[in-house]
Amino acid sequence: MQPADHSDKASHARFEATHWSEVLEAARSGAPHGPEALARLCERYWRPLYAFARRRGNPPQDAQDLVQGFFEHLIESRALGTIDQAKGHFRSFLLASFQNFSLTEQRRAHAEKRGGRAQMVWIDWRDAESRVGLEPAEGLTPETVFDARWAFELLSRATRRLEQEQTARGKAQIFHTLRPFLGDEGTRAGLSYEQAARVLNVGLPALKTLIHRLRRRHAQLLREEVAQTVLDPNDVEPELHALCEALVAAGGRVQA
Repeated sequence: MQPADHSDKASHARFEATHWSEVLEAARSGAPHGPEALARLCERYWRPLYAFARRRGNPPQDAQDLVQGFFEHLIESRALGTIDQAKGHFRSFLLASFQNFSLTEQRRAHAEKRGGRAQMVWIDWRDAESRVGLEPAEGLTPETVFDARWAFELLSRATRRLEQEQTARGKAQIFHTLRPFLGDEGTRAGLSYEQAARVLNVGLPALKTLIHRLRRRHAQLLREEVAQTVLDPNDVEPELHALCEALVAAGGRVQA
């Protein structure tokens, strides 16, 4: 029993740290864990695709069918083994592949009844629809929404990892008090430096040091998340810049 438990933990850790480069390498080599690794990566980033499909005018049920059908096609196909290394961004690959799949689906009648596909990636449709429903459509292209939603997914993952780290170090109160200062959320929440200092019973210089450290670690974790979605480490900074531009283009009309 002990060897099996160890193997399960190792496998779980490997897939939790899955990189886009590792998925492609597994696909090209025919490694048996390739489809599972790809499924785990898709599980992280299905929300931007769903938002894209809805923004394209698909009703919720049709958008769900498209996203689920796309993942079935992507995970079971061998197309990954022939991807050009120049197309090294998982974000770009996913959107282009989804657009091609959607066009193909529109050209033919569905041979399967809705719900006939296997659930290859766990998806909380109600959560996705509630998020999309909060976003005003005026002036936002489907591509803008997709990129902004992608940026928020990466930010959310980095924030969750930071929270886990801080909690493990016994600093949960510090994290929850200072979380609004990771972005411009402190201003939106109306929380001042003085108020936060009083909550934590520290002086302003000490508070600013805590915020600086938290922001620096959050930025490091965000870079790690971005690095998992590109093939070339040199693409991390450009990808970060592109995602920041996407958030600016969304103009606050796409919410986390």
